[in-house]
Amino acid sequence: MLLAIILAMGAATILQKAFIPKFGLDLAGGTTVTLSPETLDKKAPPEESLNRAVNIIRDRVNGTGISDAQVAKSGSNILIQIPGAGQEQAEKLVTTAELRFRQVLAIGPAQDTPAPLPSAAPSGSPAASPAGSPPAASSEPSASASPAGRALSKALTAPSPSGTAQPEPSASASPGASTEPSPLATSRATTPPADDPLAGQDLSGIDPAVLQQFRDLKCSATNFGQGNQDDPDKQYAACDTSGQIKYILDKAAVRGTELADASAGTDPTTGEWIVQVDFKSAGATQFADITRRITTLPQPRNQLATVLDGAVIVAPTINEAIPGGRARISGGFTQVTASDLADQLKYGALPLKFNTSSVVSVSSTLGADQLRGGLISGAIGLVIVMLYLLLYYRGLGLVGIASLGVATIVTYLSVAVLSENAGFRLSLPHIIGLVVSIGITADSFIVFFERMRDEMKEGRRSMRAAVEVAWRRARRTILVADAVMFIAAVVLYFLAVGDVAGFAFAMGLTTVIDVVVVFLFTKPLMSLVARTTFFSKGHKLSGLDAERMARSESQTMQEA
Repeated sequence: MLLAIILAMGAATILQKAFIPKFGLDLAGGTTVTLSPETLDKKAPPEESLNRAVNIIRDRVNGTGISDAQVAKSGSNILIQIPGAGQEQAEKLVTTAELRFRQVLAIGPAQDTPAPLPSAAPSGSPAASPAGSPPAASSEPSASASPAGRALSKALTAPSPSGTAQPEPSASASPGASTEPSPLATSRATTPPADDPLAGQDLSGIDPAVLQQFRDLKCSATNFGQGNQDDPDKQYAACDTSGQIKYILDKAAVRGTELADASAGTDPTTGEWIVQVDFKSAGATQFADITRRITTLPQPRNQLATVLDGAVIVAPTINEAIPGGRARISGGFTQVTASDLADQLKYGALPLKFNTSSVVSVSSTLGADQLRGGLISGAIGLVIVMLYLLLYYRGLGLVGIASLGVATIVTYLSVAVLSENAGFRLSLPHIIGLVVSIGITADSFIVFFERMRDEMKEGRRSMRAAVEVAWRRARRTILVADAVMFIAAVVLYFLAVGDVAGFAFAMGLTTVIDVVVVFLFTKPLMSLVARTTFFSKGHKLSGLDAERMARSESQTMQEA
């Protein structure tokens, strides 16, 4: 099994060309991002909100605690240091990810002279909808939609071009988007000019100021309003991410703070990358309520928009209530973009809006000399332990050296694989944790060897029998010692941040590797060498000869 593990990790390292682990801030430098908070009232942000934002951003850029990213406050700003990241990558990592679910009140083309857009289709099953009609929500507890990246203008409902406007819905057929309209909301549908993109739509319940905001809103594929600060308690005009459609949206029915978890995956039927979101109890109730309320409304008020950082990702038609507290977001994602969005949402919406004040590349604080020194110290420690094993245990020490060699190989491959796939960054604290673990690993071998020697003294047992008896007694001691070390590493990892958490992770990793190597390599190897004449007959160089064993027994009695 151990061979299979080594081969699997070796194959992953070769296929991913991850022969050299990635380095942390102190050894390779990185990117420093300064975020400045922006509040609706233009006042200084509350200290509590800043602290919460620091914790959320720290989880985003260093969620596992092993990437060596650093997040700290500097006055009212937040400083973020990300190892090895370029400007574009750093800005993606700290995207605010303010998520809202809002009912669509009105919809129109973003351009002044749009191409004809598909007319509304009646609600029904997705199979019954004509091509170009808005996708219907699944009857399962998820809301699906066509990708925004593939031209939402071909998938979402918009009014017919000028001259073919549909009859205006009656007030009874469209009760409005909100049970509590804005005080400024109109009590009846207005009649806009014939060339108005809102022609033929029910505008009741919409704040006149938002209507004007909608008409003034300019969208494009490169500037679609993402990053705008939208007040969740007010109606809002927004563009979609393709820059081709704009919306009037009601107050937020569900906020991103109600998300319990988010994960990236693929739709089993279409293969499209999606983001699955799970709501907390309150959010699940809110999501069920809004989907239940709008399902009987005419287009486009039966659409529920997913708004991220002020831009509409997707706006599916809802055909029936969606209980259960689970929904999915689709928007032309790739595996990378879906994973990035899931990570941003999973760690929570920021309590404040931030602007990126500066993005600066920084050099390493230690560099190659310190890295070389750390590796040399580790190598020296390993050599000293090996010499001790040879001098004290002689031939038996070769088993310990082979075990240390296997542990070193497994550790290196683990670091390389984690570096490539889990964001692990090798920094000086990590190296210290790996070096300290050499003693932990050697201690396990010594416990086993001494138990075996005790069983063989004065010829009470053969070596083959001594190995089995000694293993049953030694493995309890080994497991208890490693468990204590692992518990200490876990506690330190979860209670600390930054460099200390990195040290704890390295120490915990090598403790686990020690257990794996002792159980899957050292013990089986000892069972094999016990069958050889060199060890079983007590050759002088084996470390188990009668003279050496008698001397060891005599020393034990004198000490007693």
